[in-house]
Amino acid sequence: MFQEEELQADYNNRITRVFEFIDDNLETNLSLQKLAEIACFSPFHFHRIFKFITGERLNEYVKRRRIEKSALELLHTHDTTTAIAHKFGFSDNSSFSKAFKKYYSVSPTEFKKLNPHRHSKIRQLKSKNGQDYPDVEKYICSITNLKKWITMNANVQIKEIPTMQLAYVSCLGPQNLQEAYGKLVRWATPQSLLNEEVKMLTIYHDSFKVTIPEKVRMSAAMMINPPVEIAGEIRLTSITPGKSIVANFTIGIDEFEKSWTGLFLWMNENGFKKADKNPFEIYHNNFNDHPQKKAIVDFCIPVE
Repeated sequence: MFQEEELQADYNNRITRVFEFIDDNLETNLSLQKLAEIACFSPFHFHRIFKFITGERLNEYVKRRRIEKSALELLHTHDTTTAIAHKFGFSDNSSFSKAFKKYYSVSPTEFKKLNPHRHSKIRQLKSKNGQDYPDVEKYICSITNLKKWITMNANVQIKEIPTMQLAYVSCLGPQNLQEAYGKLVRWATPQSLLNEEVKMLTIYHDSFKVTIPEKVRMSAAMMINPPVEIAGEIRLTSITPGKSIVANFTIGIDEFEKSWTGLFLWMNENGFKKADKNPFEIYHNNFNDHPQKKAIVDFCIPVE
């Protein structure tokens, strides 16, 4: 049984390396041979392991990540659809539009118009990946409520984030995040790495706006002072220094989504542009110890 757990941890670790390589190289040719080398598997074995762990074939996963990344660029940049199509390996707008419609039920041009910060008409849509887009009246009401929420519940500041050294375990979907934290704690405990000063973090590698929740890649992380000995699925990384929007909340667990949505709205309305870095949360308490079961947490959006 122990050997099976070790083998599973080793496989997960290897696939995490592949996830990270894909995210860093979406604009390049990602061949099966190259990714198998990253995972240290034969191409045949890697293809089977990848499908078993992710539930997707490799080419399906890469195509989905490119489409999702292009969707974020459509919403948050002023690049043309042609430029974005070529950036992510599509030969022309027609092939890009056809692939895009399979995921979001609208063309890239129509999707771009949905961006509320471009003041375009919001249409009622139900995308194939489960994302909902509100009609105009609901949208205006929602925006107003989110503005009030941020004003009443968040202390928002622009801060220079220092370098943070982290140990982490990645997972797919919030349904697996608690298990990832469990693995992290089981690794840290015998090394006496846990104390009241240590901060835990959640890093979001994907956006819930364009990725279905169960496919969103997340990392359960904790701050460390190297050197440490890693094992199993534990990996090391760092958050590089830079400017971030930092919003401190004291909220219930069911209020995280609303808080994130409101904070991104605040970012856009105040003229900030998200940097090409992952948003993250820093926890300052265990919500179970709070008399009202509230989490005291910083939401951090790296900005340019």
